[in-house]
Amino acid sequence: MALTKVQKTGITDNAIDADKIEDGTIVAADIAPGTITNAKLAGSIANDKLANSSITVNGSSVSLGGSVTAGKIQWQSVKTADFNAVAGEGYFVDTDSVGAVTATLPGSPSAGDTIAFKDYAENFGTNALTIARNGSNIQGVANDSVISTNRASVVLVYIDSTKGWLFTNESNVADLAPSFVSATGGTLTTSGDYKIHSFTGDGCFVVSCAGNPGGSSSVQVLVVGGGGGSGTGHPTSGVGGGGGGAGGLILVPEPVGTPVSATTYPVTIGGGGTAGTIGSTDGGVGTDTTALGLLGKGGGGGATRLSPAPGATGGTGGSGGGASYNCSPTTVPTSTATQPVQTGQSGTYGFGNVGGGYPSCLAGGPNSTGGGGGAGTAGGPAGPSPVGSGDGGDGKSVTAVFGASPQPFYGPTNGVYAGGGGGGGGEVSGGAAGPGGGGAGNPSTGNNGNAGAANTGGGAGGGAKAGPTGAAGGKGIVIIRYKFQ
Repeated sequence: MALTKVQKTGITDNAIDADKIEDGTIVAADIAPGTITNAKLAGSIANDKLANSSITVNGSSVSLGGSVTAGKIQWQSVKTADFNAVAGEGYFVDTDSVGAVTATLPGSPSAGDTIAFKDYAENFGTNALTIARNGSNIQGVANDSVISTNRASVVLVYIDSTKGWLFTNESNVADLAPSFVSATGGTLTTSGDYKIHSFTGDGCFVVSCAGNPGGSSSVQVLVVGGGGGSGTGHPTSGVGGGGGGAGGLILVPEPVGTPVSATTYPVTIGGGGTAGTIGSTDGGVGTDTTALGLLGKGGGGGATRLSPAPGATGGTGGSGGGASYNCSPTTVPTSTATQPVQTGQSGTYGFGNVGGGYPSCLAGGPNSTGGGGGAGTAGGPAGPSPVGSGDGGDGKSVTAVFGASPQPFYGPTNGVYAGGGGGGGGEVSGGAAGPGGGGAGNPSTGNNGNAGAANTGGGAGGGAKAGPTGAAGGKGIVIIRYKFQ
């Protein structure tokens, strides 16, 4: 007869242990409700026998029997460099000695994820903390947040894809939203998301709001010094005057930018250099242009062959002036360019070049002169007859920085500035004007030079043989551009 049931009274205490029961032979239906008490379960069921062996707290898995402090931020050691933030953690950030720091939020946050930040060294006002959104909105906007107030502290909680991360606690925080530069001064135009201020005369650029890196906090700047005046020709010999050098040009593009504060910035526009006079004076150097701490040097003057002196090198300036004919000594060197060549994150942004010299005393009518240097290229050297005098150096196009031409502030040069003046003619042809406002060298005996274009910083073209005077260089200009929305 088969054994169907074992009576309780037939089993002594502790006679049946785990080794006596085959896995899966006792199921829930075989156990009457209430027959197994807590006292019988203590220590007998391992976590791995349970369907769920862990729980999730603040986005992190915690094993059963483990320890976690729910609802509190776990503060980490001080951060002094860029880092990735983790949900449930708080960070003291020290920007005092290392500069600005960026904290990147989690890429796939869950609702309820919480992160905190605190200014450790009371220096966010100088070196800001940027909270990089990493694909999620912050305060409902697809922009990073910049914390730029000393002693600031913030707590962010992720809620959903619409609002993203919300600030639930803010202390000593001036403005978390993106802010843009706002200013007045000069002639104002608008192009897309940018405001453009053009200064053709002295004035002030008045910044009422300096913005922040989440919107805009710097400006793009073009500064051009006044162009150099040109020389003129000898009263009797066949030589003309050297072309004027262009004003030095500074172009600071957006990746570099010039930071601004809420203050007034004086703007001074350099005038063109004076015209040289026959048998007496060289072309005059242009006047410097200044704005926002940037300096565009005035262009060098073109040389006049001074009677009875044999000729001269072009004048020193932002770009150098062109030389006059000379046979004693047999060469005249190129002039000197003095525009500071500055460098930034995107490369060089100060431009000036030498004026054309006189390579040698050329036989067969060597009565030519050098062209003035431009912001883009050097002035052309004096050439042999019948080739003619040197061309003015090319200016520099600014359309890549300030937008496609034409723009109302480009004037007659279609976005090219600081071209050199051509050398004067007489017994040889005059040099061509440098693109960017340079004047052409006058080819006709007895005529004056040609002026550089106003508000381009262009150098003047040289006067011809026996021309009474050279011509004045073109006045400089300042253009400031920034994002306003």
